[in-house]
Amino acid sequence: MREQPDENDLRQRTQEFGLRVVRMFSKLPKTTEAQVLRKQMLRSGTSVGANYREAYRGRSKSEFIAKCGDSLRELEDTAYWLELLVQATIVPPETLGALARECDELIAIFVTILKRSKDTS
Repeated sequence: MREQPDENDLRQRTQEFGLRVVRMFSKLPKTTEAQVLRKQMLRSGTSVGANYREAYRGRSKSEFIAKCGDSLRELEDTAYWLELLVQATIVPPETLGALARECDELIAIFVTILKRSKDTS
């Protein structure tokens, strides 16, 4: 069986992460540069939960691992866009701090899930 946090909790947590990304999207500046970065952040941040839902309903262990890998990849992308928003001085670091920390925590969770799932293969 999969060694991971409670699936329902992670489903809710990834969905809440997506909602937080949507809310942050609407608060970001409307400049050309910000629009490019915020759209990228919106795409990657909202797909984390969708990919995890697919993993949760996966038909096989390999499908579960693949979809969790997709979630991790989208989290890494989201972290990148959040970093660029700060580094480009579009948004102050404190504005994105809580969202960036949650992104980092979810990355750690998915890395652990993938490592444990692959170790039991």
